[in-house]
Amino acid sequence: MRVNENIAQISAEMLLNYIEPALQERWVAQHEGCFYRNYSRDVLEVDTELKEVLLARDGYLRLLPEGLLVDEDALRGNDFKSRYKRLEMKRRVFREAFKPIDTYAFRQQLRIEGSVSQLLQEKQEYILKTYFNIDLSQESNVYVREMAGLLPYVRYYRGNIGFIARLLGVLLHCRTRVVRGKYSQTDNSRAWLPSVEFQLLISGLTANDYRELYEQTRPLERLIKEWMMPAELHSMLTIKHHGERLTTDRVLTLDYDTELGDEE
Repeated sequence: MRVNENIAQISAEMLLNYIEPALQERWVAQHEGCFYRNYSRDVLEVDTELKEVLLARDGYLRLLPEGLLVDEDALRGNDFKSRYKRLEMKRRVFREAFKPIDTYAFRQQLRIEGSVSQLLQEKQEYILKTYFNIDLSQESNVYVREMAGLLPYVRYYRGNIGFIARLLGVLLHCRTRVVRGKYSQTDNSRAWLPSVEFQLLISGLTANDYRELYEQTRPLERLIKEWMMPAELHSMLTIKHHGERLTTDRVLTLDYDTELGDEE
């Protein structure tokens, strides 16, 4: 299987350590030259079957002085085509000859990247456990584990309602809606807090499905309230029916696809 997707913003070492972290000593690197940076920042193509990666980098062959391997007059004179053909063959031979050196250096960089990633992961786990009281090794909620990685940078997006709504949509693979209003525990309009409700728009849930998803998202709601929202803003995370017409022959779930209202 060949991988040739939009991976222009990631380094080859990080990508390969993510795809196949146990194969650092098997990847073969082909350096195509910095000219290809016009097409991709680093990775041009990855072949996961042959364990080959094409890079937009200059190899060690490019470090040699000009004219050392090829005479500058090599293409002058008659019979240009045959001269060019011999020159191309010579270039391919030298490129193959330098491939083991380029591959060895690339594998060294892979190992360094793997070690750095591990150190950063351990640093993140230490910060989350020490400052945010979240132990990733003990945390079983998948949504909290995914969201926890952003907590060290929470100062940049605390109170950013639009960002949090989009983040919830990506995390739970659903559409989201933000409803702003007022909140008071005593139903007294004289003392109320501004409120924001993040609605997860998910249709077709049975009562059991709704109950399970509701329980799974409570730890996520607490994390958002504690770390991502201002103290003076009341926030909540709800699951709402959306996108399908309701019929009377189905069982309705309170606060999901039906609500209690005052009689007129």
